[in-house]
Amino acid sequence: MIRILMLFFIINSISAQEFQGIVIYQTDRKMDMKMDSTKVSSEMQKQITEMMRKQFQKEYTLRFSKSESLYKEEESLGAPQPAGMQMVMIGRDGSEVFYKNIKEERFSSQRDMMGKTFLVKDTLEKIDWKLENETKKIGNYTCYKATAKRKISIPDGFDVDEETQKQAEENEITITAWYTPMIPISNGPSSYWGLPGLILEANDGSESILCSKIVLNPKKKMAISEPTKGKKITAEKFETLVTKKSKEMQEMHRRNRDDENVIEYRIGG
Repeated sequence: MIRILMLFFIINSISAQEFQGIVIYQTDRKMDMKMDSTKVSSEMQKQITEMMRKQFQKEYTLRFSKSESLYKEEESLGAPQPAGMQMVMIGRDGSEVFYKNIKEERFSSQRDMMGKTFLVKDTLEKIDWKLENETKKIGNYTCYKATAKRKISIPDGFDVDEETQKQAEENEITITAWYTPMIPISNGPSSYWGLPGLILEANDGSESILCSKIVLNPKKKMAISEPTKGKKITAEKFETLVTKKSKEMQEMHRRNRDDENVIEYRIGG
């Protein structure tokens, strides 16, 4: 009873004031890459896989208030590439700045692609969360588990083998999130939101995002500013553009099949 009362007091104290917070997240991505063993040695495959994994071991900062947030990648030195190799990643040329307005259920995302800056503006995707009874501690915060299903798909015209296309059509991924009611903000990293507490950990089966530090009510008040730079575009049109550029890169690769030093790895979303 004492613990319940303490939690109730914390939640009401937070809700009664206009507060802000900063959360540091670390990301990691599962790598499952298939390469032509006649062109790439097993040792080189290991090097490339590890290099790709390091590319996605990033640190992000989420600055939030009750209704707004700004999720931004912290600058860092890029992971080294194997000698003589060139890696091209479509749709992820630079740091993404992701603004969410929970009250208005919309987002603005500043994205760099192929040397151009785009401002993706659209409504937030509503996630059909299922609240679970399982709990665990992340730092000093008691977190509750939530899961959601999401269909996986491959954009029309994107060149994949028949087996991969079939799996994409038949399967769905499970998103697992851990949120804490101790910070009653319906927000979280990246595009995650919609739970009765701040999301401190999320995993979609390929990428994991984990909170490493939280600062509530920092002494210096933060300005959470919506990004304005870039050509305005909807999420659907931006994804179509990414697919188009990916197809162009694939076609270029077909014309240069003897060039073993180019690797294309597309990251959607």
